[in-house]
Amino acid sequence: MARRDTYLEHLSSVPLFSSCTRKDLQRIAKASDEIHLDAGKVLVEQGETGRECYVVIEGQAAVRRGGRKVASLGPGDTVGELALLDHGPRTATVVADTPMDVLVLSSREFAAVLDDVPAMARRLMAALAARIRELDKKAFD
Repeated sequence: MARRDTYLEHLSSVPLFSSCTRKDLQRIAKASDEIHLDAGKVLVEQGETGRECYVVIEGQAAVRRGGRKVASLGPGDTVGELALLDHGPRTATVVADTPMDVLVLSSREFAAVLDDVPAMARRLMAALAARIRELDKKAFD
């Protein structure tokens, strides 16, 4: 049960899920799968179509854009949450620096959760609107 609480803690830190209730997060966690990755494994490749989101539970990864390292990821960080909504191209390549455990949530499983809990979709739209407003403010202030 402690592992499941860790999942909820990490999921609650995902900006897309910031407005979700604990019950919503439990549904998302239940729809997710935990996988293990060896060091050196490519999690996502820049330019490829995204169809899932990853939440880092343990381990470290490097984020590269155009071959240049732009960030590091660790427990609680996410990769690809917008792919759950639009299946757009990945904006970076992410490679495991160490062995990693990650939660994987596919867009299909996520859609099923939203179909079961329509109120969650409204909360997610509000979170997205807040992010857009924040980005707009940064860009124009």
